[in-house]
Amino acid sequence: MKAFRPGLLPSILVLALLPGLVSLGLWQLSRAEEKRQLLDAHQARQQASPISLDTLEQQAEPAYRRVRLQGYFEPRHSLLLDNRLRDGQVGVELLQPFYDQPSGLWVLLNRGWLAWPDRRQAPQFSTPDTPLQLTAWVYRPLGEAFQLAGGSTDKGWPRLITEVQIGELWQELGRGGLPYELRLEPGPASLRLDWPVVAMSPDKHLGYAVQWFAMALVLLILFIYFGLHNARETRHEPSHHSV
Repeated sequence: MKAFRPGLLPSILVLALLPGLVSLGLWQLSRAEEKRQLLDAHQARQQASPISLDTLEQQAEPAYRRVRLQGYFEPRHSLLLDNRLRDGQVGVELLQPFYDQPSGLWVLLNRGWLAWPDRRQAPQFSTPDTPLQLTAWVYRPLGEAFQLAGGSTDKGWPRLITEVQIGELWQELGRGGLPYELRLEPGPASLRLDWPVVAMSPDKHLGYAVQWFAMALVLLILFIYFGLHNARETRHEPSHHSV
């Protein structure tokens, strides 16, 4: 131990910081694996044939399943999901209740993105008023669940929101509906549909993990260096003895 004297303060700093840096790196690795699994599931299920809503209800893991719908939109209770960017332009995503006649269920169908360049005027959109046959897929949000009108006190319709809790929406409207957001595939009612499956790719998470592990390694190297350096300085200090 005489060959290694890091000192009290550096030891405390390393004990406080090193576990946190390693934990952050491991967390980023786990996030990268989670995103990779989500992308794989999305790709596989997007290639599968669409299923009915009755079949979807029986699925243990409905995320990214393609579904076929036959029915009509209910435009009165439209939701405008705010603060959605495309190519640096601000806009909203239009979500509307859709009644599926074969199953007798309501779904919240995201028709896609539309620009909102002038915030002084409400976004303009139209809704098909005839029965439609559509294909959509079940969106799985990451992080916190949506909450109804999370950033707005507006109770009118169409309603500008920042988050939406689908279960509370059906409760407010008094309807039986699925607790999933469905995202429309290209068709007669679709708007701009280029959603990213995940906000951050697995490679970015791996890059952040490397950064956290690198910081942990640098901290450990500095700790060892100064411990050895201080020990050498202590050994080479002249001894003073009383005569």
